[in-house]
Amino acid sequence: MAEVVLKAQLAAAGLDGKVIVDSAGTGAWHVGQPMESRARAQLARRGYDGEAHRARQFRAAWAPDLVLAMDAANLDTLTLDGRTNSADCARLRLFGDVAGLDGADIPDPYGGSPAEFARVLSLLESAMPRLVSQLAEVVNRP
Repeated sequence: MAEVVLKAQLAAAGLDGKVIVDSAGTGAWHVGQPMESRARAQLARRGYDGEAHRARQFRAAWAPDLVLAMDAANLDTLTLDGRTNSADCARLRLFGDVAGLDGADIPDPYGGSPAEFARVLSLLESAMPRLVSQLAEVVNRP
């Protein structure tokens, strides 16, 4: 859900195509599968389109500029299991720290109720303006 919301808010801020956004899990459980149907339904209710999303597993070889872990367990996994080298660790952050949620985890609603998916989507929507603002500052630097 975070990828879909971030891409939409980047586009609304005129940053479409200036920031590459991708999402991936730490495990391979659902690789290649579409987004969970309850997540897609919640996104659609708020005007987002999650139909094209397919699950992938994070690969350290991608060497992104920034990796945002949605919760502390994912952050630990990425830091401690060798998926990131020391240079990558400098680019690894907790979403809740970067997006102004005082380090709060974004819970994984997988297997939860529609209300849990709606709650997570609300958290994401509340945090994205700060993240978009920070990305805009980086993109627009001379």
